[in-house]
Amino acid sequence: MAKQRSRPNARPPATVKAERSLPAPDSSRPSAPSARGDAGPIRRSGYFEAVAVYERGLEAVQRHDYATAIELLESVLRQYPEEKELHERVRLYLNICQRQVVPHEARPQTIEERLYASTLAINGGRYDEAISHLRLVRDEDPDNEHALYMLAVAHTQRGEHAEALAHLERSIALNPENRALARRDPDLEPLRQDDAFRAALDAAPMASASRLDPRRRGPVRSKSAR
Repeated sequence: MAKQRSRPNARPPATVKAERSLPAPDSSRPSAPSARGDAGPIRRSGYFEAVAVYERGLEAVQRHDYATAIELLESVLRQYPEEKELHERVRLYLNICQRQVVPHEARPQTIEERLYASTLAINGGRYDEAISHLRLVRDEDPDNEHALYMLAVAHTQRGEHAEALAHLERSIALNPENRALARRDPDLEPLRQDDAFRAALDAAPMASASRLDPRRRGPVRSKSAR
């Protein structure tokens, strides 16, 4: 009689634990974080609720309904403080929405408005903004010696001495009184050791301070006076 071959005990099939899945995100917007990593534990139930509110916030962003989006996204931060990973995405879109609801200041349109805006930008140390305004003035009025002088100041403060000197020389050529202004302007201090700067100032006698246009550079003040 043939000996019956023993079979290893058959294991019962592993029980597959049901996991709630998120709806597939719309391709036109960033997807929410996955509910479960490849080897990570199942997310807590509050996570799915937080993601649902987050996705409603994204839908509001897509509709340009920024007020509703802000309300929904802020509620994720308030009601689900433990979902730190999701908070990073929430804050990203919250910042975008908040920038959209802040009223934008009207951009300067005339030469005078741009000169004034660039003056305020220089006083505030926003040299990139100042240069942006002043280039528009220069494009419209290439011989505007006020704009050229302020371009020299802004480029000096950005460490762009070649550009600063070119604008300063041009502004002095258009109005020699700018030479006197440059002599005592502390914002041009970084240029004082440059031979080209000294040559520009020594090319002619210094103009009398009483002849300077009191409107020059508007309310710009030297850094030492700020």
